[in-house]
Amino acid sequence: MINEQDKKYLLDSIRAIKDFPKEGIVFRDITTLLNNKEAFSFLMNHLEQKYKDKNIDYIAGIESRGFIFGAALSAKLNLPFVPIRKPGKLPSKCLQESYSLEYGQDTIEIHIDAFNNTQNAKVLLIDDLIATGGTAIAAVKLIQKLKANCFEACFLLNLKDLQGSEELSKFTSVYSVLEV
Repeated sequence: MINEQDKKYLLDSIRAIKDFPKEGIVFRDITTLLNNKEAFSFLMNHLEQKYKDKNIDYIAGIESRGFIFGAALSAKLNLPFVPIRKPGKLPSKCLQESYSLEYGQDTIEIHIDAFNNTQNAKVLLIDDLIATGGTAIAAVKLIQKLKANCFEACFLLNLKDLQGSEELSKFTSVYSVLEV
């Protein structure tokens, strides 16, 4: 697994920007981790080791940063990747799930044949961070609507104070590499 020194290494590779996008928020900018080939490779190797023997059928990533980690991990594990996107971005027939945000509503979509109509496909959901959990819960519900099993949701960062991982854990197992 990953030790405290390794966690510090990864966290130090993520830029923290105070008061963005508004005062009182500390934005975690993962572009600096992506721009650090050693840190990004270390992270992806860790995730590969964690999930290589889990008999996963698909990896699903949430738009847009979940695409980066999900597609990279899919390539490492030789698994298909399924994008979960904002409305109007996927070209074929989709299912939608709406969810509440602190400032309103939002919606995400998945292709109806995302898991090739496989019953009980074992799916790993991945995104860069979990905050309040609304988007991730909606993604799990979409996976379930397609009769697949989201066995775990994986995040680089868990913003603990917002308690999204606690809410999401009511629907699936949650793994976060880092907590802030």
